[in-house]
Amino acid sequence: MYNKLQYISQGETIDEQLRNIHQALDAGCKWVQMRFKNQTIKDTYTLAEAVKLLCEEYLANFIVNDDLHLAEKIAADGVHLGLTDTKIDEARALLGSTKIIGGTANTFEDIQNHVKNGCDYIGLGPFRFTATKEKLSPILGLSGYFDILQKMKKNKIEVPVYAIGGITLRDVNPLIETGIYGIAVSGIITESLEKKLLIEQLNEKLYAKVIV
Repeated sequence: MYNKLQYISQGETIDEQLRNIHQALDAGCKWVQMRFKNQTIKDTYTLAEAVKLLCEEYLANFIVNDDLHLAEKIAADGVHLGLTDTKIDEARALLGSTKIIGGTANTFEDIQNHVKNGCDYIGLGPFRFTATKEKLSPILGLSGYFDILQKMKKNKIEVPVYAIGGITLRDVNPLIETGIYGIAVSGIITESLEKKLLIEQLNEKLYAKVIV
């Protein structure tokens, strides 16, 4: 099954991105989603090629954010699509059945549509305000996750759901109790001065057996 911790990359330049990704991988991260917005095609391609090699070296999953054709061109492990990006079924038709396709969701209806169209996992959020996203959907909070995951259970929809948006270490346990599968984080890892310890702590919480 998928790794429960996703690192969404940060950095304004190729060098910054590569440094942050390399450090996250070095600290034990096994899933990188490359997010490099408003850049030239050439720079994005250059970065993606380098990140792919790094992820292969560390045996980590490499997902491209938003750019379906780039994901196909460099044979990434998959793509993560926002609500206004390419449709999931179109992405599936292009990438085939073996690639991972994730979709952003803010509501139960979004999840229903994604699953119907062949999505492999959901990035559900935002949990709280986050400065890394320009156009933020309505904040969900713990109660929002709980309500949506209960609806999924009721409708027998089984797909891994990752919480996203301003998550800190102490949010992980309460989030797991709502029924989420994993978390996708960015700033918490980028800004950490003790990345290895942080990733160990996050994984410890994510993989602990939840006693109901």
